[in-house]
Amino acid sequence: MSGLEIHRGDAPLIVAFPHTGTEIPPDIEARLVDPWRARKDCDWWIDQLYSFVRDMGATTVRTAMSRTVIDVNRDPSGASLYPGQATTELCPTTTFDGEPLYRHGWAPDETEISHRRTVWFDPYHEALEAEIARLKAVHDTVVLYDAHSIRSNVPRLFEGELPQFNIGTNDDTTCDLALSKAVKSVCEQSGFSHVLNGRFKGGWTTRHYGQPLIGVHAIQMELACRGYMDEPSTVDLDNWPTPFDADRAGALQAQLSHIIAAVLAFAARN
Repeated sequence: MSGLEIHRGDAPLIVAFPHTGTEIPPDIEARLVDPWRARKDCDWWIDQLYSFVRDMGATTVRTAMSRTVIDVNRDPSGASLYPGQATTELCPTTTFDGEPLYRHGWAPDETEISHRRTVWFDPYHEALEAEIARLKAVHDTVVLYDAHSIRSNVPRLFEGELPQFNIGTNDDTTCDLALSKAVKSVCEQSGFSHVLNGRFKGGWTTRHYGQPLIGVHAIQMELACRGYMDEPSTVDLDNWPTPFDADRAGALQAQLSHIIAAVLAFAARN
């Protein structure tokens, strides 16, 4: 029932996919305004984009459950990760664009939110904790790489067009500077636009697990969708998401492979 998909590798790297799931239990889906709207903000095709990491020895942890059910990259207390800025909740009630997800009167109450935490949020993080512990037992350094994507233009969340690579380390607190510099260096040479600790500084996963002083480093990568898929200027049921196209995604995927190689090289040196 947890919707977890875990692949165990032996390299000192865990790649997490918190927002690629599209599953919504029928009893929840029946209360939603629109099934497409409920899935619109999925991190489309990210697990396919990073499929190569398993061949590099990485462990992957993915939840198949939609972020509309519960967002496993939010603070479980409900506290905002970006105070003063628009965001979505632990159990979102709106889309990124501010549209209501639930029909009037059917949003989850505190009892239901607590239940969703127990059923889906907690098992996801128990899996991450277990994999970190497993790898830390055999490696001095372990990196948790939190993989995300978002539409390039979401005016409610940020102004203008988002850079294609958005690296988040919570202002250099979740990993060693050498790691963020290594990832940033690849981005600088890639030909794609990039920023370090811009609008997206890392979600709860990055901030919670990143403890560089004990050898656990966490970094978030938020990709703008236009870097790897055709992205219409206005999305609707008829045009979003566009299908995954390996040829279309190839150039950015090649740079991601360089980024993952740089992450593994960092872990090997430390």
